[in-house]
Amino acid sequence: IGEVFGTFFLVLAAAGAPIVDGVSHGGIGHSAAVVAPALTVAAIILAIGTVSGAHLNPVVTISFWLRKEFPANRIPGYFVAQAVGGVLASMLLRYLFGTSHGYGSTLPMHGLGDWKAFIVESVLTCGLVSTILGTASGAQNVGPLSAFAVAGYIALAGLWASPITGASMNPVRSLSPDVAGGGYAHLTVYLAGPLAGSVVAVAFAFVFRGRGGDPYAARAAQGLLSNLADSDIADHGEEAPARAGDASDSKPGDAVAKKQKGPKHRHPHA
Repeated sequence: IGEVFGTFFLVLAAAGAPIVDGVSHGGIGHSAAVVAPALTVAAIILAIGTVSGAHLNPVVTISFWLRKEFPANRIPGYFVAQAVGGVLASMLLRYLFGTSHGYGSTLPMHGLGDWKAFIVESVLTCGLVSTILGTASGAQNVGPLSAFAVAGYIALAGLWASPITGASMNPVRSLSPDVAGGGYAHLTVYLAGPLAGSVVAVAFAFVFRGRGGDPYAARAAQGLLSNLADSDIADHGEEAPARAGDASDSKPGDAVAKKQKGPKHRHPHA
């Protein structure tokens, strides 16, 4: 449900912005049209990140799986939820605005060609997935700030690349308007490009941070920040992060007292 909810609002903003800009004769503008989905992503990550991980994108789900931080048996459910959310958003936009601005579809710039569009989408998605994997890592430990890092990347990528390919970086974002409109021109670019870019990003993550399996990233990816067993982290030799409410359950001086008490010393012959 979380992925349906989140992807619905992402596609509503991403596909809806160019549609509304068209029907309002430039009332939104290019900059606002690319910032709108970025801010939506930030809000959704903060709102439902602990529910589903707020992937909102099939290639993000695949990337976490490749990093051994997301279980394979949950992938089909995430794909279906993301597709349902995206298509529902596009169908709503079609009902509200008809065929205006091609249902908000992403298309390569005239004369660019599918191969070059594929390269652009691959490169953009590599940067996006690298940002997501990096900020989810326990080594970074940025917490809620990851939402703004991801949103910032989406906005920056859109500012320079949206006139070229639409800066989709998300197969569901591109597929949903095509389903609503019944036309699938250039769709292969927006399915294969992000997938290729995500695989490259996972390869870079291997170079930067090893084979994966980071328990903190797994908690972020699976939306189990307060439910995943602490033993999963202990197995990796790491201390479990404090949960919300732990601080309120302890007295202000407890931490200082524990620090002053220090470790218990055993008799050398014990």
